[in-house]
Amino acid sequence: MNQQEINIPKIILEWSEWYSWKEFLLDARKIESAVKVPNKKGVYEVINETNNEMLTIGKAGNLRMRVKQGLVKGKVAHSSGKKINISEDTAHIKIRWAITDRPSAVEEELHQQFIKIHKKLPKYTEHT
Repeated sequence: MNQQEINIPKIILEWSEWYSWKEFLLDARKIESAVKVPNKKGVYEVINETNNEMLTIGKAGNLRMRVKQGLVKGKVAHSSGKKINISEDTAHIKIRWAITDRPSAVEEELHQQFIKIHKKLPKYTEHT
């Protein structure tokens, strides 16, 4: 049997501020105060601020499309976004993101860290 060792370098995340769900609904092309989500790869977290419950942790090949257009606006498919829109009071939802070239690896690690503390994935996260 051949063995191969893989050393994955440390990844430092620089998280955005937490933004309210309704801020993502504003058109960033027309409204100066609207959230400007980058067209870059990354990860994101969604939390209910009333009880600090993590709703989902996800990855994105394009954060703007995945978070703003999928999760919040529902213009592209996003299973967690649909569930959150139906089941949660979005007035209390906050979202943040971090850019990374390794979104899959980071999402997996964030999920593992969450499971280690809470013994389960976030409320609307189905798998890692």
